[in-house]
Amino acid sequence: MNDFQLPIDLHVGAKRQGPGGDEETEKAVDLANIDRNVPLKIADIGCGTGSSTLTLARLLNTQITAIDFLQNFLDVLKIRAESNGLGGKITPLCAAMEKLPFEDEEFDVIWSEGAIYNIGFNKGVADWRRYLKPGGLLIVSEITWTTNTRPPEIQHHWESEYPEIDTASAKIKVLEKNGYSPTGYFVLPEQCWLDNYYEPMRSTFQDFLDRNENSVEARALVKSELREIELYERYKAHYSYGVYIARRSDA
Repeated sequence: MNDFQLPIDLHVGAKRQGPGGDEETEKAVDLANIDRNVPLKIADIGCGTGSSTLTLARLLNTQITAIDFLQNFLDVLKIRAESNGLGGKITPLCAAMEKLPFEDEEFDVIWSEGAIYNIGFNKGVADWRRYLKPGGLLIVSEITWTTNTRPPEIQHHWESEYPEIDTASAKIKVLEKNGYSPTGYFVLPEQCWLDNYYEPMRSTFQDFLDRNENSVEARALVKSELREIELYERYKAHYSYGVYIARRSDA
């Protein structure tokens, strides 16, 4: 069994592989003042099974390169795109986000919902900037503290899981340091976590365990996910995903 077999099995049938929402994707489009009629080239990095990809393809006049390092997720995205009549607007690409095969200044927009943590926010915004046309848009969601102080339990948990977690003001400074002009920000609401992600996932746990013969590894993964859900329900006032909108600055 490879390291990703069980997580793929758990998540590949889900609409989302992390917190988010179609309405929030559209809100980011509007907050970024993206013209829905102008032809655009978009890279959706860490797209999973394509919730954001499909929403962008539906809303915009665009050609989207949808990137994920797991081909299983891209196979699902392709089926969903074709069934929604959007296959001609989406090109799936299996690639690691730290080794993207793009030309400099290739895209009008780089989009990444709930995925930049895989490479790290600092490295992601720095590395991806060169793929944007001058004045191009970076739109990413990133785990973010929403209070200046928080209980030690949740502080220690997230600093262990993702040391780059920080406040929005600190993230905005990272964007400015790396050649962007931040233009918008909002926080994902509670339903993006519970209704759109955690509850649908929780409803699949028993089937997942049955498929995997209730193995020690499968039980450990479910236990880990339940722990994350428990922590969110207890400490949701202190963190969420922040959606950051910034424009490449060449001043």
